[in-house]
Amino acid sequence: MSQGRGDSPEKTVQIRRCSCVVKGGRRFSFTALVVTGNSQGKVGYGYGKAIEVPLAIEKATKQANRQLKDVPVVDGTIPHKVIGSYRSSKVILIPARPGTGIIAGEAVRAVVESAGVTDILTKSIGSSNPVNLVKAVMDGLQSLRTRDTVATLRGVEL
Repeated sequence: MSQGRGDSPEKTVQIRRCSCVVKGGRRFSFTALVVTGNSQGKVGYGYGKAIEVPLAIEKATKQANRQLKDVPVVDGTIPHKVIGSYRSSKVILIPARPGTGIIAGEAVRAVVESAGVTDILTKSIGSSNPVNLVKAVMDGLQSLRTRDTVATLRGVEL
């Protein structure tokens, strides 16, 4: 499921087989959803399509490495509760105390582990499509703010 390459381990969340009916029968192609991160506050996802599985995973990994985003991680968890949404998928991300672990489904777990979060509670609502769930989690993680960021935005000292 996970392959280590240097400082950015990748997690293959989903592989799908697509078929196209042609004159001689069926032609198959594959899609791969991959999440990468450095476990220190950077995470990205990629979606690749190809005729063979390894090529699809390679394309998705390249795209994920190009789209790495910064995520604030405070003491192994997120700074505050947040709801991320994409289309009909919603994911509620709740900070947890140390020792709680990652309480999440497969797609959400891959993203938060790659970001370096060790303690978090999550709940997905709506569509359980892994592609939409990954995008919803990324939306939620992008809207997180630390105390220092909020203080500078407001021009106040906390």
